Amino acid sequence: MSGEKKSEKINNKDSVHTETRSLLRARKLLKSKKPEFVRQESWRYKRVKSSWRKPKGIDSKMRIKKKGWPKSIQIGYRSPKKVRGFHPSGFKEIIIHNVDDLERVNSGNVVRIGGTVGMKKKLNIIMRAKELKIQIVNPRGVEEIEPSK
Repeated sequence: MSGEKKSEKINNKDSVHTETRSLLRARKLLKSKKPEFVRQESWRYKRVKSSWRKPKGIDSKMRIKKKGWPKSIQIGYRSPKKVRGFHPSGFKEIIIHNVDDLERVNSGNVVRIGGTVGMKKKLNIIMRAKELKIQIVNPRGVEEIEPSK
């Protein structure tokens, strides 16, 4: 009886991992089918940028979802809740800005260095992450530069 419970636990743990992987695949498929949401009339006027704004006009064809007009943002385009905010590798992504932030990262996470972090701090963060065996998602531009000793 106890042997059956152990196998159930192992299968349950494996199924959670496979469930996450299948949800990530589903998210990728959904994102590939998702239209590019553009602001109403942005293709018509140069002064109107394409960044999304909700259509609010009383006669707005986009607001009433008329055929032939661009799609509006809807809740159905969202990714599955369990994998929202995950990196495509399947790990939770944490943004860090200094070396001290690495201490709050556990093994089930990957790290993204903030965009405003300078080169000097990036080098320190990467060196510390290697010591802690933490994966960095965006080490680009730093690997070529060797720290001078």
